[in-house]
Amino acid sequence: MQFGGALAATLIPLVGVAGSVALRLAIAGALMLVLLRPGVRGHSRRDWGTVIAFGCSLALMNSAFYASLARLPIGVAVTIEFVGPLVLSAVLSRRARDLVAVAAAAVGVVLVSGVAGTHVDRLDPVGVALALIAGGAWAAYILLSARAGARFPRLDGLALAMLVATVIVAPVGIATAGRELLAPDVLLKGAGIAVLSSVLPYSLELLALRRLKASVFGVLLSLEPAVAAFAGLLVLGQSLSPMQLAGMAAVVAASASVTRKEPGAPPEP
Repeated sequence: MQFGGALAATLIPLVGVAGSVALRLAIAGALMLVLLRPGVRGHSRRDWGTVIAFGCSLALMNSAFYASLARLPIGVAVTIEFVGPLVLSAVLSRRARDLVAVAAAAVGVVLVSGVAGTHVDRLDPVGVALALIAGGAWAAYILLSARAGARFPRLDGLALAMLVATVIVAPVGIATAGRELLAPDVLLKGAGIAVLSSVLPYSLELLALRRLKASVFGVLLSLEPAVAAFAGLLVLGQSLSPMQLAGMAAVVAASASVTRKEPGAPPEP
């Protein structure tokens, strides 16, 4: 996901936000349809309603987040977007320990991203609103991904939802970017982003949500900015401040807490 995000930063200046999202979803959807060949028969109206809602959440989540990146520093945008999954975890949690873990994860994300040190002048109100919308769509995505995984075999629900998202976003992307979407370097970058930011992570997340509670999954997502910071240290030699190290420790502790079973808990099937 992090490599895909870095690649997207080089694509947005070429074809814009809508063009980048449309290209990413279209290529990802095409790859999944070809590889999976999802079945379309034998599904109820409720099943198709789940797919359509899932596709809408994908379209809104990606579009709003990419648009927020044009107005906010990426660390700030990511932190604000994480409000969605963490609030979802807090709402779904039933144990005091889990609520403490949610709070620790939230503090950790803020420390790792450096958002606390961002001057208020850099917090564009529209950008903040877009990041919050993306966070809300992310929470909906978590719930709908779990529902699609339960109602459709393999990854069929995700592949069909990708098609729905592409139909929603593609007209705007084509209208704004036009023939630029067909440039070889644009297509190559779009394919890389599609695989790294959509096909692989969304598939793994759907499979994970078949085995995890949504509340646990939401907290585990907070590992993402910590992993990104650690990757920057290993790959790019970027130094980590004591505050960032403390934030990483808080996120790891929160994730360990929500995944630890209670003594005597029955084994998972």
